Amino acid sequence: MTGAVIITVAPNGARRLKRDHPRIPLTMAEIGRDAAQCVEAGAAMIHVHVRDAEGAHILDADAYRDSTREIRAQVGAAPIVQITTESVGRYAPRQQMEVVEQVRPEAVSIALRELMPEPGAEREGSAFLHRLAGGECLVQHILYDSGDVMRFQDLVAEGAIPPSHASVLFVLGRYTAGQQSDPRDLLPFLDAWRLDLPWITCAFGKREAACVISAAAMGGHARVGFENNLHMPDGEMAPDNAALVRCVVVGTSAIGLRPASPDEARQVLSKP
Repeated sequence: MTGAVIITVAPNGARRLKRDHPRIPLTMAEIGRDAAQCVEAGAAMIHVHVRDAEGAHILDADAYRDSTREIRAQVGAAPIVQITTESVGRYAPRQQMEVVEQVRPEAVSIALRELMPEPGAEREGSAFLHRLAGGECLVQHILYDSGDVMRFQDLVAEGAIPPSHASVLFVLGRYTAGQQSDPRDLLPFLDAWRLDLPWITCAFGKREAACVISAAAMGGHARVGFENNLHMPDGEMAPDNAALVRCVVVGTSAIGLRPASPDEARQVLSKP
């Protein structure tokens, strides 16, 4: 897949509501329509959060199945649909594992520090991850700082985390008011990184595109969307998620890269 970058869109996240942006997709129909627009713009993977009737983040197998079904109905089978186990302080590791085993998704993102918050949780988490690898689920491990990177690599070396069908997400910044990520925030992650696994970057604020394009220039891949950022590079409110995807397509094309197709993304992310 020389010269291609995987673009993931995270269209809604766990926290934002219509008062934050009127076009944030929260219902199943909205998620499906938004996904169709983003795939047309160049996204290969859709990172899905689901909400309850009041708009609160939930880990719910039926809701994940419904959202995946809606995306397939409006887009077709092409894009990778990635669910999340993000706890938002509500869900214990056992609940995170249960929803994945109930849904059996093609792809899932899992925060290392939430699944294995302490050494005592590593045994059960490890068995879970090995089951996912055996089922060829595309597992993306969310890493929030260089300490997470080092711990992740140690667990891979120990055999606790299987590298098969695995990738990592480097998160530049935190879910705090006014967070503005900078491309230089990526450097500590790369300084610590030693593995030959696909890595993706996401960032907060109007420099989101600058951050993920910089990552792509260094061999990484990109995640954008309303989960982390609502603004265009000039600071204006983005009209929709597809506009953020197009920013990455334009920016990466200037450095000789093109958006990977969903099947190309599968090939990269499913290395045994």
